[in-house]
Amino acid sequence: MMDSLIPVINKLQDVFGTTGTEIVQLPQIVVVGSQSSGKSSVIETMIGRSILPRGTGIVTRCPLVLQLMYCPLEDENYRSSKNATLDAEEWVEFLHDPNKIYTDMDKVRDEIIRKTNLIAGENKGVSKEPISIKFFSPHLLNLTLVDLPGITKVPIGDQPEDIENQIKELIQDYISNPNSIILAISPANTDIATSESIKFAKDVDPTGARTLAVITKLDLMDAGTDAVDILCGRVIPVKLGIIGVINRSQQDIIDNKSINDAVKDEEAFLKRKYFKLASRNGSVYLGKTLNRLLMCHIKTCLPEIRARINSMTLHYDSLLKSYGDDIFDQSAILLQIITKFSNAYVSTLEGTSHNMLTSELCGGARIFYIFNETFGRTLDSIEPLDGITHMNILTAIRNATGPRSSALFVPEVSFELLVKQQIAQLSEPSLRCIDLVHEEMQRIIKHCDNELQHEMHRFARLHERIVDVVIKLLRSRISSTTSMIENVVAIELAYINTKHPDFVKEEDLIESLMVLLLPHSAENDKKEENEKSVTK
Repeated sequence: MMDSLIPVINKLQDVFGTTGTEIVQLPQIVVVGSQSSGKSSVIETMIGRSILPRGTGIVTRCPLVLQLMYCPLEDENYRSSKNATLDAEEWVEFLHDPNKIYTDMDKVRDEIIRKTNLIAGENKGVSKEPISIKFFSPHLLNLTLVDLPGITKVPIGDQPEDIENQIKELIQDYISNPNSIILAISPANTDIATSESIKFAKDVDPTGARTLAVITKLDLMDAGTDAVDILCGRVIPVKLGIIGVINRSQQDIIDNKSINDAVKDEEAFLKRKYFKLASRNGSVYLGKTLNRLLMCHIKTCLPEIRARINSMTLHYDSLLKSYGDDIFDQSAILLQIITKFSNAYVSTLEGTSHNMLTSELCGGARIFYIFNETFGRTLDSIEPLDGITHMNILTAIRNATGPRSSALFVPEVSFELLVKQQIAQLSEPSLRCIDLVHEEMQRIIKHCDNELQHEMHRFARLHERIVDVVIKLLRSRISSTTSMIENVVAIELAYINTKHPDFVKEEDLIESLMVLLLPHSAENDKKEENEKSVTK
């Protein structure tokens, strides 16, 4: 029963990995260590196969989520004829390509490198996007490990200058999960007190309650020294224990020394060098310990996880039901939603909407207010004779008569010239009226959201598209409306109908005004002639 907990957590991990969300913090073992600490060797020893990329500098550049799945040869849950795994002893699957089966471990390594370059680029940068890998084998214990980039301080080559901070943030994101177990890797041939992995673990787990320390390279310590004090917990206080292991050397890898042979050599070394501690150290003991710790940790976290998932299930079930029935005719639904939006828009304009505001004017009522109050009052405020003085009138009359006397008749040209200047003042408030009406017609779109709340929530992208189309349509009509207004004003300027009843009615007043103005004009002419004769 306990063994089935880890695969269940793995399934949840796959779901969250596929959706790109981390709503629930799942139990997992996070592997932390500096570069060249033997981190990859520890993981590969537990897997029993060499599948991780190796090399100089940062090799692991994004989180590798390694799900180790115990799969006996007679298993019927994972093995099937569909994926051609009935006869395979062990195989690997990637979450990003679940339909492809890998039985060649070299190709697994190549795929990790290819996907890493795709995610994090080829300039040795890092990324927070994980690569999920499932390893099925009858020789494994159920286990989930997250291999993180090695801690580094100095950028190499074309690495970003802030590579250290990027890696620190990535590690902090994973180990700060309270449901994670921290596997802190430290080499025995360096000062454990200054171990970077232990420092990271202490920052988020000061009591060491969820930290397991692994001391690598026990065989590379200086002559005459040993790691007894470290392995007994006298140097590093962690509650989950301290386990020492021996890694395959680079020469072992070059010589293709198998992991099984390396484990046998490790066992022999521990019995020879640390006889009393040998049973509680080594890669085999580490794998069993991690399996036990992870299952116990899952059992502890399970009530909270179950409650959280049940709450999420109820929420999303309710959300799913709110979306309505399945759609079989998309065209009909599309037409229905567009029609409903159109009707909502028209009803808001006409004032027949069931969701009209009572706190402010909106829709057709506001447009009516803009026409009759804002625009109308602006027109009423324009003074017909504003800016026209007596001298302007006299000058216009004299310019219109040329060398002829203006004593007998008032030329209409002068009148039209003055009137056109005043008519032109109607253009600015008219164009401003266009802007105000356009703004209100855009506001009506938002008001329509109240009529289509259900559809807007269910078909969010369709709603955005409808709004975008309507906004563009309204914007496209501004130019033609502006041209129409300019044409109307231009028409009024093109011909002044002096036979209009309004002019005829005031004709006597205009003539009497001109009679008063013209004598002054004649006197001014005489004065100018006298001044000219004197100067001669």
